[in-house]
Amino acid sequence: MESSYDEPTGGPARRVHPITPTGRDTLEHCWENLLGPSQRVQTYDERGQGAAAAMRSAYRRTSLERPTTGGGLSSESSSSGGVSVPVSPWPIRLVGRLGRQSTRTWLTLGLVTSAVVFTFAQLQPHLLLADTTPTGGDMGAHVWGPAYLRDNLLPQGRLSGWAPDWYAGFPAYHFYMVVPSLFIVALDVLLPYGVAFKLISVSGLLTLPVAAWALGRLARMPFPTPPLLALGTLPFLFSPLFTIYGGNVASTLAGEFAFSISLSVALVFLGLVLRGLDTGRRRVWAAVVLALCMLCHVIPAIFAVVGAAVALLLRAGKARLGRLVAAGIVGALLTSFWTVPFLLRRPYMNDMGWTKLTTYWENLFPGRLGIWLTQRFGGEGVTEVRDDVTLVALLALVGLVASVVYRRRLGIFLGVLAGVFGVLFVLAPQGRLWNARLLPFWYLCLYLLAAVAVAEVILSVASLVSRRLEEPSREVLWGAPALAALAVLISVGLPLRSLPFGQESPDGSYSWAGLTTSERSFVPGWVDWNYSGVEGKDAYPEYQALMSTMGGLGSSRGCGRAMWEYDSKLNRYGTTMALMLLPYWTDGCIDSMEGLYFESSMTTPFHFLNQSELSAAPSRPQRDLPYTDLDISEGVEHLQLLGVRYYMAFSDEAVAQAEAEPDLSPVAGSGPWKVYEVAGASLVEPLSAQPVVLPSAAAGGEEWLDPAVEWYGNADARDVFLAADGPSSWARVAEGETPGVEAVPAAAVSGVETTSDTISFTVDRPGTPVLVKSSYFPNWQAEGAEGPYRVTPNLMVVVPSATEVTLRYEDTPVDRVAQDLTMLGVIGLVLLGRGLSRPASPRRPDEDDAAEGRGDQAEAGQDQASLADRSGDPVRPRPDSPVPVSVGGEGPDSSP
Repeated sequence: MESSYDEPTGGPARRVHPITPTGRDTLEHCWENLLGPSQRVQTYDERGQGAAAAMRSAYRRTSLERPTTGGGLSSESSSSGGVSVPVSPWPIRLVGRLGRQSTRTWLTLGLVTSAVVFTFAQLQPHLLLADTTPTGGDMGAHVWGPAYLRDNLLPQGRLSGWAPDWYAGFPAYHFYMVVPSLFIVALDVLLPYGVAFKLISVSGLLTLPVAAWALGRLARMPFPTPPLLALGTLPFLFSPLFTIYGGNVASTLAGEFAFSISLSVALVFLGLVLRGLDTGRRRVWAAVVLALCMLCHVIPAIFAVVGAAVALLLRAGKARLGRLVAAGIVGALLTSFWTVPFLLRRPYMNDMGWTKLTTYWENLFPGRLGIWLTQRFGGEGVTEVRDDVTLVALLALVGLVASVVYRRRLGIFLGVLAGVFGVLFVLAPQGRLWNARLLPFWYLCLYLLAAVAVAEVILSVASLVSRRLEEPSREVLWGAPALAALAVLISVGLPLRSLPFGQESPDGSYSWAGLTTSERSFVPGWVDWNYSGVEGKDAYPEYQALMSTMGGLGSSRGCGRAMWEYDSKLNRYGTTMALMLLPYWTDGCIDSMEGLYFESSMTTPFHFLNQSELSAAPSRPQRDLPYTDLDISEGVEHLQLLGVRYYMAFSDEAVAQAEAEPDLSPVAGSGPWKVYEVAGASLVEPLSAQPVVLPSAAAGGEEWLDPAVEWYGNADARDVFLAADGPSSWARVAEGETPGVEAVPAAAVSGVETTSDTISFTVDRPGTPVLVKSSYFPNWQAEGAEGPYRVTPNLMVVVPSATEVTLRYEDTPVDRVAQDLTMLGVIGLVLLGRGLSRPASPRRPDEDDAAEGRGDQAEAGQDQASLADRSGDPVRPRPDSPVPVSVGGEGPDSSP
């Protein structure tokens, strides 16, 4: 039944089935009905003569069962070349396929599922599914964003736009990723908002084990490496080493849930890259997944792009370069609607000035190894650490060495990638990208390499205890991964104190099955705090009453901005940021001067200067600002400048000074809070002196911030506003030069009306500059006036040319070009897919099939495993061996 022919190129003989191409297609359909697509035979040589005989039998049987004269398809049969194949109902086919799965498949499913279920159990599902408002750290303030997107931006057909709710207004989702919020809005269609928010906030944690498994699978790592990679993410997820850098449970609970989602997507992207560099396929998927990664969070996208570059360097080649660049360009174009405005508007971003970490050894290798290395190189070393990764680092080294010896490309790739991010952590300069944000990628690579080491040990032991090298011990291949999974679950579960039948002793220790630990992870407490919600806090009645009071005040005295006194004691409400939700609870009537997205507005530093003046115990999070202590009089002047209508205080010191301030009038009280109305804080008012232009500040960034902060702190200078640009009639001054005062004719402003993205008013004297106390951004456009022009501290001035003036937040050419580039990316995606849609060509056997030899192939009646090649590269037949034919396989570049 077999014959040979020589390749046209004179290559080795190829074994083929002596039927027509049409008959071969039918044979492929028969084989799928026999075993299902998941068990499709790739080569006769790999499956053995028994499998070939089964295929021939199936072909003969199906060809005689239902003769046909046509070549069409019906609901009862499919035909090709005159052969009809009966099709069973899909439930029967599904059950049959499930029953035919190998032991290895079920074990893989069990190991990966155990990692996901364990993670989900630690997140307390009963709280995740409770209809409460999540809180804790930044998480409690993130609640505002998706709700604003749902209620204001999406109804206008926008994914980003103006929000007056924080910082005297800021561009919402212009500098912060929108896709995670879109996920929440989508799920909110089916579930209560709080439940939808909580489920999406943990989605990155739950998908990371699956993403790690997909990375191993796509990288063609042999069993049991892919499921062990999934288990290797658990120590990373529950690591107490960091709480804000991103990626682990603690960082996610602190508010970095977009980071964790993006990190999972990044691992899948890297797997697609590693596979695509071999096969030339999956470029469309790679482009889409890269775009999704970028749109979920920028920093894991850096990890993805750097990882793709490393993968290419390890598999350099012109064809591979072209494929990867094509996918990368299309992926980048798809994100242009967000990334292009983000990049081109960076001068209007705030820089919080996070301090670079310089204790390198102790951050790269926390624990005994890091302390020893620090001391070895002349440092003192710390005496106490949250966790010790010494064993993980040693296992990672073993995994890297084994990968080099056995030519495991994924292990080598992870080792190089870890080294790159370790070097970047050390060399990254002080700047917007805090070097600490690179550490999660270093740690994750270490844990994944440690999992590779365990897998290689299992493979080696399975070979050593087997009677035949080419037939590794199934008992070891199946039993050892389960034992490794149990060890990981126990080691992670002990400090969490979440193992079944575990007991806590009076001395505070925890025991399980004879194992005892004094460690107690803070993660369960954080989960309970966050997901029990604002409603679960003892101070919730006080908080609820305050929100109700402010909402009633807005109804009775008018909506407006509120400045509230900061104190760490506000954490009793669930987070110190709880009052950022004033616009959330008052339906946008009362805006909070403080918000979450610190980098999204250049008004942020001036708010924190105000907070320092108006709080007895301020936070002062932004570096290098000239903070002062409590000074209500100075603070009120700044509130008037920023158009803040209400001041909320509770400390004895702040209340005492507020009571003595003539421009503050008490208007309400709620619990410990006193609420004052600020006099002279209208949102629009005419100027008494003409602004002067500071040309050096036009670039934005520090060139704007430094002189603006100096101007802000000098009461004598505030009569003349500094502008980044303006009419030619305005004077130009150099930085540090004292401008002259040029009076302008007095004017009156009336009829001020605002919406979420418009400000309109009437003036009685066109030509007199008018101050609009809303944060400046280039998207503001004026009708009936020149401008708006950016003036200190970060407000707007217009020069009316008519009595009716309206400012609107609209798309600019930057936004429209960015949207066009995204459409170009969609077209590129289609072309990328169509360019790959060519007939499949014969190919070398996929390494997935070679790797399957390490597991169970009971359906073929034998184990075809071979440990002769542990390289992770596709197995290349010897010149004197027959070249197998891929039945129903995938040719390189055959499809997206």
